[in-house]
Amino acid sequence: MPPISTVSFPDQDLLARLSPLPEGIKGAVWDLKSDPEDVALAEIDAVVLPYLNAGAVLGSLSKASNLQLVQTQSTGYDGVPEAAGPAAAVATAAGVHAAATAELAVGLILAKLRGIDAAVRDQQAGNWNPQRRPSLADRRVLLLGVGGIGHEIAKRLAPFEVELTRVGSSARSDGYGQVHAAADLVSLAATHDVLVAVTPLSDATHRLVNAEVLAALPDGALVVNVGRGPVVDTEALTAEVLSGRLHCALDVVDPEPLPSDHPLWRSENALITPHVGGNASAFEPRIVKLLASQLEALAAGNRPANLVQEGPFAAG
Repeated sequence: MPPISTVSFPDQDLLARLSPLPEGIKGAVWDLKSDPEDVALAEIDAVVLPYLNAGAVLGSLSKASNLQLVQTQSTGYDGVPEAAGPAAAVATAAGVHAAATAELAVGLILAKLRGIDAAVRDQQAGNWNPQRRPSLADRRVLLLGVGGIGHEIAKRLAPFEVELTRVGSSARSDGYGQVHAAADLVSLAATHDVLVAVTPLSDATHRLVNAEVLAALPDGALVVNVGRGPVVDTEALTAEVLSGRLHCALDVVDPEPLPSDHPLWRSENALITPHVGGNASAFEPRIVKLLASQLEALAAGNRPANLVQEGPFAAG
C-alpha cells in the first residue's frame, strides 16, 4: 500500500490540536466546501470529515483522486463508503461518542417516564400538578443494539434495577449474557415497557422498528431512539404516539430534522432532542485522542482502527 503522507482536516482548530503531527504526515485544511488550503487535491491521501453535517459535503470526496482513507468523526457512516468509493478505506469514530450517547439515552428514558417534560410545561404555565409516574426501576427494557453505545447504555441501566433484554443481528451469548436475534423483535416487544434503539443503519436495520413491532408493544410503552432515525418507521410511530397509546423520546428522526409542521413536535407523548447524543463535552478530548492514534498508525504504516471498509488495508 502506498504510504499516506497528507491528511486533510475540516478546520484549522482540529489540526492545531493534533499538532505536531507524527513524522512523515503532513496536515492540510479542507472543509470540503471550497478548495483546500496550501495543498493540491491530488496530494490528499486521507480526509477527516467534519463532525456536523458531513453528509452535505460527501460529494467533494470524489475530487481527491488519490484518496486512500476517509475518517469520520461520528459513529455512523451512512453514505460514506459510497462517496469514498471502493478503493478507499473508511474508518469511524466508534467509541468516541459511546459515553455521551448512553448518558442521553438514560436521560431521555428518565425524563419521559417520570414526566419531566410535562413538568416543564406545567412550570411554564404556573401549574402545580403532582402525579404518580412510572419509575425506571422494575421496567422491562428492550435494548436494540449491542455495540459500543449499546454496551454503555446497558452499564448505565444496571444500577436502576431494570430487567434488560438485549437484541443484536443474531442470537448468541457473550460475556454479558444472552443476545436475542432481531428476528424475534416482535415477540420480545410484547413483554417490554421501554424499547431503546441504538443500532447502526443498514439495509437490515432500515425500519426494523416497524408498525408490527410498535403494535406489539404494550399500551403506554416508551420508544427511545438514539441510533439512526430510519431504524424506526416514523409514520408508524407517529400514528401510535398521536393515538396516545405509545410515548417516544427521540434524539434522531427520519427525516432529520422533522418538518416544522410535523405533528410529533406538538404531541405531549413525544420528547425530541436535536441529534445531540454525542455532541457533549466528552467529544473533543476523545476525538483528538482517537485521531492522534490513527495518525500514529498511519505514520508507522499500520492498519488504522475502526475500519468499516478496508480499501487498501484489505491485505494488511
